Amino acid sequence: MSVIDAMNISASGMTAQRLRMDIISQNIANVNTTRDENGNPYRRKILVFEERQQTPFAQILGGKISQAAGSGVKVTEIKEDTKTAMNKVYDPSHPDADENGYVTYPNVNTVTEMANMIDASRAYEANVTAFNSIKSMALKGLEVGK
Repeated sequence: MSVIDAMNISASGMTAQRLRMDIISQNIANVNTTRDENGNPYRRKILVFEERQQTPFAQILGGKISQAAGSGVKVTEIKEDTKTAMNKVYDPSHPDADENGYVTYPNVNTVTEMANMIDASRAYEANVTAFNSIKSMALKGLEVGK
């Protein structure tokens, strides 16, 4: 694995965690959205991460070492959370209330989203630290002949 490969892996982690923070922010912003463009309540969005695969040429060129080292992370899908129940609140005066007076609010829990935001932020920071360490090692390697 080269220094550039290591930097690319850290950069892919930073990109994935930044997108995760964007999606979490979107969830928090829509915590009270009872109607989207289709007339349905907002549904919490979640990301699906997957290991980024190298191109076949890079695998052949790098040999078995690069296969064991990994090649970073990518976001394969942004999907709606259909497993968490929507929140029903009794408010017959609300314009989106059903015939029984209940309003369906998004399945967004602010506490959970904030905990996920802290987790994404820490993962981003860890990738920045790794990236800076790799950069520092590369710069020290350039000073060897001085």
